[in-house]
Amino acid sequence: MKICLFYIFLLYLVSSIHAYQVSHDGRAITINGERRILLSGSIHYPRSTPEMWPDLIKKSKEGGLDAIETYVFWNAHEPSRREYDFSGNLDLIRFLKTIQDEGLYAVLRIGPYVCAEWNYGGFPVWLHNMAGIELRTANGVYMNEMENFTRLIVDMVKEEKLFASQGGPIILAQIENEFGNVQEAYGDAGKAYIQWCSNMAQSLNVGVPWIMCQQADAPQPMINTCNGYYCDEFTPNNPNSPKMWTENWTGWFKNWGGKDPLRTTEDLAYSVARFYQTGGTFQNYYMYHGGTNFGRTSGGPYITTTYDYNAPLDEFGNLAQPKYGHLKELHDVLHSMEKILASGTVNNTNLGNSVAVTMYTLDGESSCFFSNANETTDATISYKNVYYNVPAWSVTILPDCITEVYNTAKVNTQTSVMVKKLNNAENEPIPLQWSWRPEMIDDAIILGRGQSSFHELIDQKVVNDTSDYLWYMTNVYINNTDPIWSDDMKLRVNASGHVLHAYVNGKYLGSDWATYGIFNYVFEKKVKLNPGKNSISLLSATVGFKNYGPHFDTIESGILGPVEIIGKNGDESIIKDLSSHKWSYTVGLKGINNKLFDEYNTGKWDSHDVPINRMMTWYKTTFKAPLGNAPVVVDMQGLGKGTAWVNGQSIGRYWPSYLAEGNCSLDPCDYRGPYSADKCTSKCGEPTQRWYHVPRSFLSSDENTLVLFEEFGGNPSHVKFQTIEVGMACGSAYENKTMELSCNGSRISAIRFANFGETEGSCGSFGKGSCSSEQDVVSLVEKQCVGKEKCLVQASESVFGMTNCGNKEKKLIVEAVC
Repeated sequence: MKICLFYIFLLYLVSSIHAYQVSHDGRAITINGERRILLSGSIHYPRSTPEMWPDLIKKSKEGGLDAIETYVFWNAHEPSRREYDFSGNLDLIRFLKTIQDEGLYAVLRIGPYVCAEWNYGGFPVWLHNMAGIELRTANGVYMNEMENFTRLIVDMVKEEKLFASQGGPIILAQIENEFGNVQEAYGDAGKAYIQWCSNMAQSLNVGVPWIMCQQADAPQPMINTCNGYYCDEFTPNNPNSPKMWTENWTGWFKNWGGKDPLRTTEDLAYSVARFYQTGGTFQNYYMYHGGTNFGRTSGGPYITTTYDYNAPLDEFGNLAQPKYGHLKELHDVLHSMEKILASGTVNNTNLGNSVAVTMYTLDGESSCFFSNANETTDATISYKNVYYNVPAWSVTILPDCITEVYNTAKVNTQTSVMVKKLNNAENEPIPLQWSWRPEMIDDAIILGRGQSSFHELIDQKVVNDTSDYLWYMTNVYINNTDPIWSDDMKLRVNASGHVLHAYVNGKYLGSDWATYGIFNYVFEKKVKLNPGKNSISLLSATVGFKNYGPHFDTIESGILGPVEIIGKNGDESIIKDLSSHKWSYTVGLKGINNKLFDEYNTGKWDSHDVPINRMMTWYKTTFKAPLGNAPVVVDMQGLGKGTAWVNGQSIGRYWPSYLAEGNCSLDPCDYRGPYSADKCTSKCGEPTQRWYHVPRSFLSSDENTLVLFEEFGGNPSHVKFQTIEVGMACGSAYENKTMELSCNGSRISAIRFANFGETEGSCGSFGKGSCSSEQDVVSLVEKQCVGKEKCLVQASESVFGMTNCGNKEKKLIVEAVC
């Protein structure tokens, strides 16, 4: 009897696991015998907080996603060799279980090189300093470290039974990342390395397929995948591999000094529809939620703290409308056709002038895509004796090959205008009350006292990325009989720091910094030296290490040299090279090393005569958390460059004094035609980033502390906390579609504009066009919407009466105040 009960218990245990069998062929991914087309979105767990994860993943599911994709960040998890951190927002297992709890699949991109505009591409900098190492090639030292970390992650995930083969959510895993883009630079050793990656990954027996993105020669059974703005023309290197798109770039990242990029909703939807029209199986948005580069995690160099990426969920977790809603409609249509797309017979008809019809058929049913890749000219398609208008650069989807259900260029989703609102927990507009203290730099600029010394200039990576800051200090002895001595002497420093502050004999000489994309620069200033001993102290500051490119890991940062004193003797320039002098080094700044940003630090702060525009200065204030649940931002207008902490937690680097450079077009953004990062840019001449995300989980209900380290010098009196909320919602619906209008938690207070017919202008500046309904559309919409959080309005003549538009396309346009 006991044996029988044991076997019954064992049978129950096995049956309760519900392992998923994941396989693939040239057309589809199959999960438990069901052929699937899958829609996914990237969310990086360290760029948000655990408290945000459930809401982000729930919104992703409501937006029509099947899966969440994430990288695994080696340098975050193993900051020192064999010392690991999986706490807080680095809790990978908790993140994966949150995905599982919402009933979504997961794609685990272990890499462990990730790129991702993340510091050093996700590699720990200590790797660079290991003897005999070469990264991303057939090098035993590197491969040992990479395999150790990869096995660590796989073993952790296996222990929690999170692979689909164990009943978990992970249906795909990735090894390496975008190596094919740079492989040529590594020669035969690069090819051997990729084969090793494949063999090593397969040996881990995870029970799900492995992928390699951007790897045209991916060894079998690795599935090579596509990354980019468009992947409809991508073909896998194996006819038995499904057509997969691991990164559909929803926008682009920002760099300090860069303009605001925008990828339009219409173009993004077009790229997705084209991908599935041409046999796509799996498509992932990079990013679906971009998030925030907290602390010192941004790479580049010069990647901003915000990583919003024009994603369907904005940096703060709000719905980015109309992108979120328009894509949700597309996802719903594609899911309704899933069986026929995954298993049907495909027939393509090219109609010329970049116009094509694709029909999928299965069991007597059919679904159609009509695509028009022309960048300027709309197309009229005659299909089965019915005429269809397909706008330029768009795809029309007809699930039954008769009825147009969706067109990528026809947006029926509201546009939400986000606004910043003052902190209603304070008696605004009373400004924050500040105290301050100087950064103690005398040991560096006067004494030249360091922690170590070398007779050479060192790469800043030598200190294992423990700080943005490194002091380089030396002494030079010159008397007035030296040939270099004159009244016209200069200090010249060749640097790549990416910021340099120079002090001579304890006095500030000047600063310089690189521009995005050009990180080697020359600092040159006139200098007055004393006969005898002179101290030179150079503070180098990095703004994220390079994260992409062939051999990116070997690119030096810091003060590369030479460092020279230049004198004049008549017309002749005389140069004294200090590069081989004895240099002393100090890592970091005293205030950071002593954790002045810690909310429990009881050091002395002065609340009198708070200085402004003073370099190397610490500021501290207290504030109350804004009421409600809306996301919180802090306005850093007026500051220079530095780092900010709220209750001891870093919210990242700030640099509002760095204005966006270049020219922005004043013309309306045209979604038609291929997208690039320079298309549809804005905010030239404005601060690259002015507002910085403060997660609600960083705040207490009582008093909170904000600490700033101001490196360049600024005025903290302008700093204030605000919430970011929907201020205006502009609804849009084509005739016979339903318009949904929402203020995302608050109520609709007024209707500022409404028209059914033809409307001109854009959200915030609408005007009636040449035709409209004869009835008072504003009054009709007010009755249905004002006072509600959300309302639905049918865009039809049966609701708003006849129009004088004739055959013109009619739309309902509404502008609501939240």
